[in-house]
Amino acid sequence: MIEASWIAFAFVMGLAARGIGLPPLVGYLGAGFALAGFGEQIGVGPRDSLALQHIAHLGVLLLLFTLGLKLKLGNLVRREVIGGGLLHFAISSLVFLPAIMLVLDLPWQQSLLLAIALSFSSTVLAAKVLEGKRELRAFHGRLAIGVLIIQDLIALLVMSLASGELPSPWALLLFALPLLRPLLFRLLDASGHEELMVLLGLLLALVLGGYGFERLGLSSELGALAFGALLAGHKRAVELASSLWGIKEVFLVGFFLQIGIGGLPDAQALTFALVMALLLPLKGLLFFGLFLLFRLRARSAFLGSVSLTNYSEFGLIMASVVLPQWMIPLAITVALSFVISAPLNRLVHPLYERLAKRLTALERDIRHPDEQPVSLGDAQVLVMGMGRTGRAAYDYLREKGFKVAGLDSDPVVIEQSKQAGRKVLFADGEDPMFWQHLQMPETDAVILALNDEEAKVIATHKLRGRGFNGLVVSHAMYEDIATRIQQAGADRTYLTMSEAGAGLAEHVFRNLEARAEVH
Repeated sequence: MIEASWIAFAFVMGLAARGIGLPPLVGYLGAGFALAGFGEQIGVGPRDSLALQHIAHLGVLLLLFTLGLKLKLGNLVRREVIGGGLLHFAISSLVFLPAIMLVLDLPWQQSLLLAIALSFSSTVLAAKVLEGKRELRAFHGRLAIGVLIIQDLIALLVMSLASGELPSPWALLLFALPLLRPLLFRLLDASGHEELMVLLGLLLALVLGGYGFERLGLSSELGALAFGALLAGHKRAVELASSLWGIKEVFLVGFFLQIGIGGLPDAQALTFALVMALLLPLKGLLFFGLFLLFRLRARSAFLGSVSLTNYSEFGLIMASVVLPQWMIPLAITVALSFVISAPLNRLVHPLYERLAKRLTALERDIRHPDEQPVSLGDAQVLVMGMGRTGRAAYDYLREKGFKVAGLDSDPVVIEQSKQAGRKVLFADGEDPMFWQHLQMPETDAVILALNDEEAKVIATHKLRGRGFNGLVVSHAMYEDIATRIQQAGADRTYLTMSEAGAGLAEHVFRNLEARAEVH
């Protein structure tokens, strides 16, 4: 029974990977190869592999749909995203081409298709790693996701051209998709907060986006992303993404298993994978150089390029269409790149801090689009993170007469806040260069309303490390996180749910008191 087998193998291997400090997804890849090796003994056959492949496909569609829910067009239409994505695709394809021809002695047409397949980076891995670190909305997170979307669109175009299949003439109707947005917004409003909302997400991602686009001769992945993007501006888009989180994660386990279960490699496949692994750093260096060329700071360029230093599952999808005989070598190559990239992403922040002096020397001596403020001016209170909590704190203190400044790493949030009359600047609280240069002469208090718990700990350390003696207040979801933030130097950490309950009780108390006075 494939369900029992893959759940058992995935859990054991994922737990083992976590035990040695690796992300569980590395264990899932190993579980896939274990199923490939012991499949006959435990009764896993080709039909079971097809079932797992279907689960994996659903996981990719749900991932792209949830990415679309967080997508903002303004973050995509940027020169560093479009220019960096297109230039990297062209240059890396030309770099990989001679290496493949030399190692495999293939005709140049097949070698070119393999080089193109290897020029893409993994949307699944990068999105999962960035989401796990709560960095999807950080500047380098949006940069990486934007480049990945450009690459995915190129991959879809290449697959269409290489397979010789043209989309249906009905595909022209997709230009009218934005007209569906008001209807989709109403459906989301009417679906409530429970299972109907989850079913709506599955309907849009898998049926209308996935199956619907396939029927039109287009990529189901593109369809899932498109329907997610249509809902991106809705106030409940984040809630919908959260409601699909558990289903998406389980299906994505199937994706990592499916990479390995395709078959065990022969000597040629292993040689190919090892050579491509040796070329992997060139991919990251090229991204880093291009991002610097497009005037980004070294930190954004470094973090973004590390997120993209891997090979892509889209290469496997492309190979299944135009290079089926190279599926296993490419699967080994992709898996090996994941094994290298996942731990590297986990250590990327301390690694940057060690290399910061050398890397910042490579920055162009111009104003950078991700440049951060050097002074908060006369602000008495600093609010870090301008989500719902941060906005509420900012507006309350401003009404009380305090001079307040806000910081956030999402340009769209900053623009919205400025339109509402708030003084909000771009900054990344985890960037050591930001803390080295920031001047806050009049600031007496800092409110940490950041989404990422680790970012709150880092920000508190940096504030106290630079000699700030004012009030530092934060909120946290769990007691252990609250303890860590206070150990880092915060004066007070409020438990979000507890404070919400206390606030409700306070309102009840005041209302009861008022009624008692009337009677």
